[in-house]
Amino acid sequence: MDQLPLFDTPEWSRRVGVFDLETTGVAVDRDRIVTAHVGVLDGTGAVLQARNWLADPGVEIPDGAAAVHGVTTAHARAHGWPAAEVVADVAAALRDLFAAGIPVVAYNAPYDFSLLKHECRRHGVAEIARPEPVIDPLVLDKTFDRYRPGKRTLTAVAAHYAVRLEDAHEAAADAVAAGRVALALAERFAPVLPATVAELHTRQIGWARDQAESLTEYFTRIGRIDAVDGSWPIR
Repeated sequence: MDQLPLFDTPEWSRRVGVFDLETTGVAVDRDRIVTAHVGVLDGTGAVLQARNWLADPGVEIPDGAAAVHGVTTAHARAHGWPAAEVVADVAAALRDLFAAGIPVVAYNAPYDFSLLKHECRRHGVAEIARPEPVIDPLVLDKTFDRYRPGKRTLTAVAAHYAVRLEDAHEAAADAVAAGRVALALAERFAPVLPATVAELHTRQIGWARDQAESLTEYFTRIGRIDAVDGSWPIR
């Protein structure tokens, strides 16, 4: 018989949305969506809904980006949907989840939501100005296990919480793994998590800001002048 959790998990963990983008690069204001996933998981991490998109971003996909996610310019042009249609569909799918009160898990949320915002502006699609509620496993892991050594990539954090991640940097695999990491965090840290998803969303704003300030202080100490933007979940 499966062992029951020691503590009741938060109500929000009964059902979560998941969201991930794979793109032409890392500049949220300039780079473009190549693949996207929006789905829903139940409280056990089982997939209830899943939608995937392949876009023709309208620009060359750099070799470095293609090496990460596996989509070349030729493949995107031959098989992808027009970028404007993909951007509109992804934004609509996310709006539907938010409207239903389903929190959306996104690992390093400001990257995905900010890039989507710029894509919406580029293609004349109504942007999601205030995505809410969002759950960011990166912020939560840094908050509740601050001093654990090692990397905080999705691959590393998934391994730490015993979440299987195959095909890393594939949008569906990353989105589902991030959702399952969020559920693992909900179970492990249930006693200290906010009671409601609305409060959790608000607390992550402050936690992300504090983490950015700490990183900025570190950069200053080692002679870098980079100031880290702590805006969350969108910049």
